[in-house]
Amino acid sequence: MPNSTARLANILMVAARHAGPALTATGASDPFGVDEAVAQPGSGSPEKLASDLESLGATFVKLGQLMSTRYDLLPAPYTEALQRLQDGVEPFGIDDVHRTIEEDLGARTRDLFSEFDEVPLASASIGQVHRAVTRSGRDVVVKVQRPGVREQVRGDMEALDQVAKLVDATRVGRRVGTQAMLAHFRRTLADELDYRKEAANLELFGRLAESEPLIVVPKPYRDFSSSRVLTMERIAGKKVTDVGPLGLMDIDGPALADALFGFMLRTMLDEGLLHADPHPGNLLVTDDGKIGLIDLGMVTTVPKRLQSRLIKLLLAVSEADGEAVAATLASLGHPLEDYDAASFRDEVSHLVSGTLSLGADLQAGTILVELVRLSGDHGLRPPAEMSLVGKTLMNLDQSAQHLDPSFEPAAAIADHLPRALTASAKPSLATVAVGALETKEFAENLPRRANQIVSALADGELELRVRAIDEDRVMRDAHRMVNRLTTGVVLAAITIAAALMTRSGTGPTLLGYPALAVVFFLLAAVGGLALVVSIVLSDRRSAKLARQSQQRRDSAIH
Repeated sequence: MPNSTARLANILMVAARHAGPALTATGASDPFGVDEAVAQPGSGSPEKLASDLESLGATFVKLGQLMSTRYDLLPAPYTEALQRLQDGVEPFGIDDVHRTIEEDLGARTRDLFSEFDEVPLASASIGQVHRAVTRSGRDVVVKVQRPGVREQVRGDMEALDQVAKLVDATRVGRRVGTQAMLAHFRRTLADELDYRKEAANLELFGRLAESEPLIVVPKPYRDFSSSRVLTMERIAGKKVTDVGPLGLMDIDGPALADALFGFMLRTMLDEGLLHADPHPGNLLVTDDGKIGLIDLGMVTTVPKRLQSRLIKLLLAVSEADGEAVAATLASLGHPLEDYDAASFRDEVSHLVSGTLSLGADLQAGTILVELVRLSGDHGLRPPAEMSLVGKTLMNLDQSAQHLDPSFEPAAAIADHLPRALTASAKPSLATVAVGALETKEFAENLPRRANQIVSALADGELELRVRAIDEDRVMRDAHRMVNRLTTGVVLAAITIAAALMTRSGTGPTLLGYPALAVVFFLLAAVGGLALVVSIVLSDRRSAKLARQSQQRRDSAIH
């Protein structure tokens, strides 16, 4: 208990130090600034926030990486600083590696592998990776989870739950939706801690890449894997950004850039799968001149309702159609109390129309990120997937333009989106089956329901109920208002009577005034205070009900 209390205290100190500067600083970019401008270090600076999160450990590094995608909440200096968060830490001991493998796989490491490098290839806050060779001669890498990391994450999440409840009690917290964001983070982190999920992602992306000659995905070996151990095929190659000018001469850079961009768009918009962490460190140029996708621990789904709208949005961006972009974003997001539709539309149109002159410098990911930021500035909360799509496209832009300096993301989107649009228009077998069942049910019930309508019409019992307004609620509000007015008049009468009694000078006194007058004054004061408290509480309840009603209407629309 003392340890958890101290941990919570550390978290609250970091939150108190940075919450104000981060959430109250404007997210808008400076139109007179330059690209090289950086935030000045300080006690509440973006770089200090990143450093503090790193010092708190794995959970908070992952939280910072998630927050780096919330362009609608945090200003650019903060998202940029959090994107540079590193979760590399000192490797844990080889004895712990062997113990985890033996506990999960039921055999000693030397019985499973003929070779096993004790020095890890990489070490992170959640696990580390070792090169190995199986007894059958397969060259593999083995990812082993850090001992105790699940217990640490569980304790941190309990502490974060308490912090989120405190934050959501404030106006800023309600605007951000801290507890909802934390629930999303909990699901993401739980998936990343279960290596069986990553194995399934590798298999799924591997099947999708079978039709792509220039894309390879490592094959997982289920017999050598568990929730804490993941063994997969080793792909030999270099990180995309480590390939220099001479290395680029030995590969077909333009073809690799186009294949990578097209594959990611297809998986996102056709299959509804988003590789949420395709930064250059997770993309390899293989020795035989292909692109290897590694580290598929962070894969999220793009809902069907979002896929078609994303296609519309990307097409509108590629065509620099600001009005269409603003309309699509408005249909995607959730308007808050201060949402300004007209100002939002003007800002989006200005941003998008200004991209026409950029040409090859136009990066689709950067435009999406700025659109998400504009949404937050104008009181429109975009779906969480929108920010992830923006970050994914930003990383893809960077990698593709390293492979092919002349690569134009907008042109690539225009080339690949028609195929995604065609694929999304094709109904799946499940969709056809559901439609057929609903049609069958409609046809079976139609005669009976038609007879009921005709019978009710013939008997004069057919009723149409149109609720343009909520009459019951109007009457309740009117009744409450009349009660308040009546109470106010009575209290005013008591106050006047008390004032008149003070001039009578008869009867017992209290504090130098007629006792009855003092009693009347006290009654008026208590009654007035009670009336004010009642009005404040009632108005708060009404505002809360109005927000919930608006949210239900928005959910029904979307």
